[in-house]
Amino acid sequence: MKAEFPRIAPPGSAAALEVRDLCKSFGSNAVLRGVSLDLRPGSVLGLCGENGAGKSTLMRCVSGYLSEDSGTVKFGGEPAAPGASASAAARRAACRLVPQEFHLVPQMTVAENLFLGREPSRRGFVDGAAERDAARRVLALAGAPHLDPRAPVASLGVADRQKTEIARAFLHRAPVLLFDEPTTVLGEEETASLLEVVRAFRDAGGAVMWVSHKLGEVLAVCDETAVLRDGELVARKPSAAFTPETLAEAMVGRPLSRLYPPKSAAPASGAPVLEASDLSDGARVRSASLSVHAGEILGVAGLAGAGRTELARLLCGFSRPVRGEIRLDGRPVRFSSVSDALSRGVAYLTEDRQGEGILPDESVYANMALSSIGEDAAGPFLSAARRARRMGPLADSLKIARSAADAPVRTLSGGNQQKTVLARSLAAKPRVLIVDEPTRGVDVGARAEIYAALRRLAASGMAIVAISSEMDEIVGLCDRVFAMHDGVSSPVLSGAGVREANVVRLAHGLSAAPEADGQNLK
Repeated sequence: MKAEFPRIAPPGSAAALEVRDLCKSFGSNAVLRGVSLDLRPGSVLGLCGENGAGKSTLMRCVSGYLSEDSGTVKFGGEPAAPGASASAAARRAACRLVPQEFHLVPQMTVAENLFLGREPSRRGFVDGAAERDAARRVLALAGAPHLDPRAPVASLGVADRQKTEIARAFLHRAPVLLFDEPTTVLGEEETASLLEVVRAFRDAGGAVMWVSHKLGEVLAVCDETAVLRDGELVARKPSAAFTPETLAEAMVGRPLSRLYPPKSAAPASGAPVLEASDLSDGARVRSASLSVHAGEILGVAGLAGAGRTELARLLCGFSRPVRGEIRLDGRPVRFSSVSDALSRGVAYLTEDRQGEGILPDESVYANMALSSIGEDAAGPFLSAARRARRMGPLADSLKIARSAADAPVRTLSGGNQQKTVLARSLAAKPRVLIVDEPTRGVDVGARAEIYAALRRLAASGMAIVAISSEMDEIVGLCDRVFAMHDGVSSPVLSGAGVREANVVRLAHGLSAAPEADGQNLK
């Protein structure tokens, strides 16, 4: 169903949003340095920059969740007071932020989250039927008609939680929408659907600011693209004037070397380290088989809901198969838990960094050491010095600054948080590493560092399984690739067969092109 919005602003209206000389610091760290930009009705402005460039801080100041130190913000030509108490509420009426991290109450239903604080009432009581009917309409408008308004948010996957956040933004009918990494948890088809909704909102006179690390996506949906670097606006052009390469260079301020490191020249040989045959969890995974060798990166592609993450959780002890067999070094194994799998050399990096990956208020080194905390014991106590000696070289290898060692991990950029979670997996010295969406919410510079680290690990003899919803990542990073479709694993692609057209075909349940070099995984 095509989204249809009522007319939001007529052509020629005053700027929907004007930001002038905005400054914001946290302690001695200046995050925004005199940023000025405007957003016209009927336009989509892309905002790009590396992690830590100030994009999220700018959006949070504009929307009233943070108070700027100086500068002005206007909506429709009218000045808005700094973002605090009642004035913050006024800003949120003029614009809505779809945040990068979810602000939902897991124990409440989808409908209850949508209308939290604005519940429809009848005779002094919440009108549940009216609430659910209105929820269905706004969910359909946001491209999520399949979501049940009565479902608890805790029962939803990360993609459906994101759609709930997006629907809540549309519900408030603000003329300005701010999207902070809205598609990081969405598959290609879901992303295409959301982009159509955003275009419909723009065509009705709405104004959109769009933050994403997916540079091709930014250039496809945005009329103009601006670049923040170290808290300053360094470029703004029509999107057609950029290519993904020139946009990436504007973000980092230097020419970028090759994003993906060279793959192994020789295919991995010998007996597989980890194998699975005909695995099923009785739900999303119906029949999946794979094998991964020491020294290779095996890619797992597929559309959202195809069973990729569920397969990863079967392999590392999060859940147990109802059918099939897992073999480690040729011997059948049944992992009783994640810690059991880790003790046998199989580590897992979750796709849900915020929900499952980090302890946000603990230090960087404390998070890194969680999987191997026993090694820091000194009698009945934990030795911070011993932990620092262990974690320091690991932090260096992933380019995590040692100066951040004692900082709460929540204060780090998304890229450094992701590298912290990766370091925790590596601290246990695994032989098999399963990474689920390893660069979700990570800027182009940190992506290159993570790709290089994974390739170094493979070269050292580690077996890596990489799950990703981004086709270019699967093709650029992985030595061999298969796809999940409707819970079933496809044949494997290798060599020249690892190309995007073939991966897309497998993800949709089709056969790869005849010239592809492939074999069945079973």
